[in-house]
Amino acid sequence: MNKRNLIGGAATALGLVLAASAWPTPAVAQAPYPNKPVRMVVPFPAGTSPDIVARYLSQKLGERMGQTFIVDNRAGAAGLLAAEHVAKSPADGYTLFFTVNSVLTMNQFIYKRLPYDSARDFTPVTLVAAVPYVLLANKDFSAKTLVALIDNAKAAPGKIDYASQGIGGAGHVIMELMASLANIKLTHVPYKTSALVDVIGGQVPLIVQPTTTAIEQIKKGSLIGLGVTSEKRLALLPNVPSISEVVPGFLADGWQGLVAPAQTPAPIIERINREVAAVLAMPETAERFASLGIEAWASSAKNMESVIAADIIKWGKVIRSANIEAQ
Repeated sequence: MNKRNLIGGAATALGLVLAASAWPTPAVAQAPYPNKPVRMVVPFPAGTSPDIVARYLSQKLGERMGQTFIVDNRAGAAGLLAAEHVAKSPADGYTLFFTVNSVLTMNQFIYKRLPYDSARDFTPVTLVAAVPYVLLANKDFSAKTLVALIDNAKAAPGKIDYASQGIGGAGHVIMELMASLANIKLTHVPYKTSALVDVIGGQVPLIVQPTTTAIEQIKKGSLIGLGVTSEKRLALLPNVPSISEVVPGFLADGWQGLVAPAQTPAPIIERINREVAAVLAMPETAERFASLGIEAWASSAKNMESVIAADIIKWGKVIRSANIEAQ
């Protein structure tokens, strides 16, 4: 073969290589989501209302999606620790935040500096449950009804204490809303832990708790229910009035829901939203949630965003009016 033929052959070979490299190659196949365990971060300890619901949801999502969902309890600082951790996690769908309304709508008014921004650092996924609260009293407390409590508080302003899990938590803000509307003065006793234990023991007479823990204590006879925060009475507590029956204009239901780190891909958000909606539509879920005194609340991500925005306005007014600020 002469030199000309060699050059021609080399050129032909090079052309084939270049043509092959220019031709679009199939994208590397992405493994379907999820292809490894998913962590669901909960900002409260095991056994609390959010933990109970998160564990149920994690089990059902794992069954549906063929992958383990791990509940990761990161309690402390009114949810700040857990929120900061999720905000700084990779936006890949493998770290989710099972949160409550106070963390995303109240904390920004209570703390001068937050390690996260509710709007910037998280992407809404779905609401999960509407969670009423119950105003509870020690079984030996002198006021056995909400009317009696309000009368006693008006007769002795600031002399009746109530406990909460910390300054600016839902239990604190809800009580301040009720006190404001009822025109009474109560004294807040913030705890880091064991608030409920001390109310049961009689060290402090009052506390607000989610139905998931309140109903159990009422059934045991450890505490008595004075009022529920929902608009109507609860089927499980028919003899406990809605606070709004006594205090017109009062409404303070909470919610639990899922958010993800900002910039989590939309297809992942949509997949989780669909799977949660399927779990919430199960008869088994309705039965389980009813036993806890809560209600399934499936939503679009957009609807959750609207709920958060409305709650920021509502609770911001309450917190500023009551001058609630972290010490």
